[in-house]
Formats: sequence, structure tokens, C-alpha cells
Amino acid sequence: MKAIVAVDEKWGIGKNNDLLFNIPEDMAFFRRTTLDKVIVMGSNTLKSFPNGNPLKKRVNIVLYPGGEKRDDCTIVESLEELSVELKKYNTEDIYIVGGAMFYRTMLPYCEEILVTKVLADGNAEVFFENLDKLDNFEMVFEGETIKTENYDIKFTTYKNNKVLKF
Repeated sequence: MKAIVAVDEKWGIGKNNDLLFNIPEDMAFFRRTTLDKVIVMGSNTLKSFPNGNPLKKRVNIVLYPGGEKRDDCTIVESLEELSVELKKYNTEDIYIVGGAMFYRTMLPYCEEILVTKVLADGNAEVFFENLDKLDNFEMVFEGETIKTENYDIKFTTYKNNKVLKF
């Protein structure tokens, strides 16, 4: 299982239940990486998508205690239910996509974290764990700085050296 996230220079990820930045290069990377895969999220992340609809051409699984069942995505009400559901898929194809609380909950179970670092301060309200300060995570890839229209970004990959079984 992996996580994919874009963070600002303070590891901020969101404000007003939305992304901090709209960077086409990062969106393209997210799309390329998660297409035809399984994306797993909390209910607020689903609500933040356009019209609250799941992303197309992906299996969308949403942890949504008390949430109504839907035909366009799989709703699970507990971590136990989520664990059962995820066993149906290849762990290499599973991506945790947010939000902050869900990332925090699932991070110990992720083998790899794909982090787009935006070299700016987005004045975030919610934050991702600073992987540079966690002993069991190490950066195993750091791409060159890419100059986009509004921001400089870097694609990085972190490895969890103490993955827990989910």
C-alpha cells in the first residue's frame, strides 16, 4: 500500500477542505499514478472532489462511518471493514489519497509515500506528518526541481522501513 500527497514547505496539505495548490504537473502525476488503481480516502476527501463524485477510472473506497451506500464507490464504515475490502486487491495498486486524519491513521501501513513537495507556503490548516523527522521513513528518491507556471515543485519518494500489517 502507498500514499500519494502534495505538501507545502511546512508539510501542509489543505485549507477549507481543499488542496493548497492547483498545479497541473502535480495533477497529471496523480492521474498517471492512480489511473486504473484503487484509491482509498476519508469521507471529506470524497466530498472535496468535483460535485462530491468519485474519481473516474479508479476503484474508489471511502471510510465513511454512518455514510450512505452508493453505487459509484465502495463505502466502508470501519477500519476492520476497510481491511477486509482491501484484501480483494493487490497491495501494489492501493493508494491512500487523504485527508489528513486518514493519512495519519494509514501511514504506518504504507510501504511507500509519493510526496510532491511544493517549494512555497500554502498557509495550510491541516498537515501531513513530516517524514523527514520520523525515524522509520527515509527519502529514497528526490527528483530535480521543476519550475511550473506558479511554483517550483519536486517529486520525492519515501520508504517506510517499519511497515505494519493492515
